[in-house]
Amino acid sequence: MTGRLHLLILDINECLENKDICGNNAECHNTLGSYSCFCNEGFVSSTGVEIFIFGQGVTCEDRNECEDDITICGKHTQCVNTPGNYSCVCNPGFGLKSVKAQFTGNRESCEEITDQKATTDQTATTDSEDAQGAKDLCKINKFICGGNGTCHNATNSGHRCACHSGFTNYGDPQGRCTELNCDMFASEKHLKMVIPGLQDAVALMRTSCLALRESNTAEQVDGEALLETLLSAIDRLLSGGPLKNNKEVSVLLDLVETALRIIGPLLKHPETRRFKTHTEVELLVQRNASSPQGPLTLSSTHAQLDSHWETAAGDTSYPGFATVSLLSYKGLETSTNHSFSGLKAQEGHSFQINSKVVTATMSNKDTSFLKEPVTFTFSHLKESDEGNYTCVYWDELGEGTWSDRGCFLVQSNATHTVCSCYHLSSFAVLMALYEFKDTFQLQLITWVGLSLSLLCLFICILTFSLIRSIRSTRNTIHLHLCLSLFIANLIFLVGISRTESQAGCAVVAGLLHFFFLSAFCWMCLEGVQLFRMVVLVFNTTFRPLYMMAGGYGVPAVIVAISALANAKGYGTERHCWLNLEDGFIWSFFGPVCIIIMVNVFFFLITVWKLAQKFSSLNPDLDKLRKIKAFTITAVAQLCVLGTMWIFGCFQFEESTLAMSYLFTILNSLQGVLVFLMHCLLSKQVREEYGKILDSICALQKTKYSEFSSNQSSNSKSQTSKSAQNTGESQI
Repeated sequence: MTGRLHLLILDINECLENKDICGNNAECHNTLGSYSCFCNEGFVSSTGVEIFIFGQGVTCEDRNECEDDITICGKHTQCVNTPGNYSCVCNPGFGLKSVKAQFTGNRESCEEITDQKATTDQTATTDSEDAQGAKDLCKINKFICGGNGTCHNATNSGHRCACHSGFTNYGDPQGRCTELNCDMFASEKHLKMVIPGLQDAVALMRTSCLALRESNTAEQVDGEALLETLLSAIDRLLSGGPLKNNKEVSVLLDLVETALRIIGPLLKHPETRRFKTHTEVELLVQRNASSPQGPLTLSSTHAQLDSHWETAAGDTSYPGFATVSLLSYKGLETSTNHSFSGLKAQEGHSFQINSKVVTATMSNKDTSFLKEPVTFTFSHLKESDEGNYTCVYWDELGEGTWSDRGCFLVQSNATHTVCSCYHLSSFAVLMALYEFKDTFQLQLITWVGLSLSLLCLFICILTFSLIRSIRSTRNTIHLHLCLSLFIANLIFLVGISRTESQAGCAVVAGLLHFFFLSAFCWMCLEGVQLFRMVVLVFNTTFRPLYMMAGGYGVPAVIVAISALANAKGYGTERHCWLNLEDGFIWSFFGPVCIIIMVNVFFFLITVWKLAQKFSSLNPDLDKLRKIKAFTITAVAQLCVLGTMWIFGCFQFEESTLAMSYLFTILNSLQGVLVFLMHCLLSKQVREEYGKILDSICALQKTKYSEFSSNQSSNSKSQTSKSAQNTGESQI
């Protein structure tokens, strides 16, 4: 007998057994032997999968349709997200034809209300119904004021936001309320650090900031006036020269960043530009119901910023506006050109700022790390194809320093550098300078050469001051020329690189300025004296008072005027010399050029007069030959010192190795050349040196003869004594 066994398998419907098996906001679908979970419409899974089951850790979260598609409601609307859905509300001044307070999808659109009374008549509504519509608007979107303000009905079928204390909508009655921090302007800690030149601007910013966050009278705050006050204060501060230390730089930059964030939303125009002596700023403002989109560009004379409005607005709650600003400083780079402790330079390299410093701000609350980088294009202050450039920002930690964290070099050429940064602050471009490996050799030449030069100048000073037979007006001029060069070279040797003390370095630079100018003035007086010797027959001597006024008085007046005009011009970062910026170096090179031209003029006339006298019937040949020799010596001296300072023009900033060696050798040996031309090549001086040597030799002979006679007398006395002793012994 054969039997059949029938096996019946029943499917268990998990969806019926456990209705909450898929969790909240999800729908369960039964399948043969299993089940599947799908998120409800308007929700998305936390992991991004479409199908899941219990135990996989997947939950269904609300989908923010307003963020996923910012155009979902169309123009002139505000999108309000709700759990599993969204609604669209018309902006103030716009309405729906259906007179509904809200809508969903693209079936309706908001149109401008041109005649409120006509619209009211057509829809048979009353003022009370309009108020009810406004009331509905506040109810529909509870976060219409940003969650930090109270929504009130308005008579024009709109709403008004009254911000809570500590929050503001920057004068826009329908704008969302955002937090405003006034600690930068109001706290005692920050007020103690305020630089004196910025006190008025800080006081006005404090008053305005407190008015914005503590009251609903923000419309009375004038953004344009605040911007003008801020820029004027920065101008006054930077016109006084470099800031004292890095802390002052940090205080200034922090103040500017905070102030621009407050000023931006208060400006009435979409674009604002301002130009000052030491500042240049551009600000952009976008006011839309929804977050703006698209690229943006700001520019100044020396820099450009490129970004997107999405970055400027940020990912947090959109306040109804987005701002971005770019401020460029003129002169601040000199205050920060030594602040490189936050960077690591390669061996044999140093850093130098090669762009203007700029500050960039956005209304985005979180600019410490941006999802999309901001691009900066900087113009170089000094064009160079061989530069190794670094993009940096000002890090306010500690005293403040430049840092390259979060900034990257995109591309660079001789004139521009493009940087990409993932945060906002104040930025610049640094150029790595290659330091000479021959520094020791140059220092050795300087020390040996200047020491020899000082010795020769000292001999010249003794010669012209102690030997009476060669005293004359011309040699008096040579005496003071050697004195000026001796003091200038001694100060140069000891203090040219002592930049530790700013005040001490400025004094060294001022003394070098005075004594080098004095040397050129005494050379000019020598040219005038030669001219008088040839042209004038009688009274060819200078009065001592006139010589002192020309040799020392004129340089003193030039240095005094220069110091009063720009005291900060004395002393640089690398040398105790005149600053090459703003043309201050011409307070030295200008007078030197004039002196050289005057000397050349007198030398040409002197040579012309000499030629005439040599061709006369009865020339005084001895006198003319002497003047001719004097003229040749003076011209050679002018050429040596003039040529030295031609190379000196390039020595203190943009020096090359060849220029450095030429300047160092000529500067080190100028004393030797003066001694050679005015002493060793002068027959009269050589004769006096010969007499002095003869006197010394004669004195040595006299001492030797006295010593010899003493020795012979002593030997005779000793002989007689020995004879006596012998006689006594014989007796």
